[in-house]
Amino acid sequence: MKIIICGKGGCGKSTTAALLAKAYQREGRNVLVVDSDESNYGLYRQLGLDLPEDFTHYFGGKKGAYRVFDDKGYVFDEKWNISDIPREFLTGDGNLHLMAIGKIAEAEEGCACGMGFTAKMLLDNLETGENDVVIVDTEAGVEHFGRGLDRFADVILMVIDPSYESIRLSEKVYDMAQALDKPVYFILNKADAEQAEITKAALRDKEAVVAVVPADQQIMMAGLRGEALDIEIPAINAVMDRIKK
Repeated sequence: MKIIICGKGGCGKSTTAALLAKAYQREGRNVLVVDSDESNYGLYRQLGLDLPEDFTHYFGGKKGAYRVFDDKGYVFDEKWNISDIPREFLTGDGNLHLMAIGKIAEAEEGCACGMGFTAKMLLDNLETGENDVVIVDTEAGVEHFGRGLDRFADVILMVIDPSYESIRLSEKVYDMAQALDKPVYFILNKADAEQAEITKAALRDKEAVVAVVPADQQIMMAGLRGEALDIEIPAINAVMDRIKK
């Protein structure tokens, strides 16, 4: 199963990805978290793991992936399972693994298109078994839809914080997911009861809301300190139950 997590900047995508990954790890699933956000430098800490080497280095950098595709017409010679991913591009803890597609490291190094291309080719090539869960943390906004990343998802989860911007963005995400014939579910994050009610009332598909996650001091302090989010949240279990159904 491949799950893509999206939303606007600051809504809590990475926090949700980490909490969901830890929950699936406790369930005994073989979990791979793919960090495809070139501007995120904190997800690995939320998972309690070391930062892996950029996967674009497998092709000689983000420009290298383009050259490989131009020369061969494809990037991978054969399909991969999670166990086939080269170990130097993974960090892990038992049945939880993390890989990072790539990060913007220097000023004026160019756009992140090569990283988006690499992420798309990886998800297209990666095969999952019955016990495998791949969780993809995307960059803010909807560029991942434009890059074609969501075509390879089984489920799209959008994290919505209590803001007008998130509500408007949810309409675009919903339309794009429908165009790809992919199920999309909403997680209302950092919302109290009144905010959750107002936000849900403004959404086009209210039945797509699978969980409400109130602001949690323990989660906020762990995030501030860069500590692992090894915290059980009932709302995350509700998300998992909905996905199972």
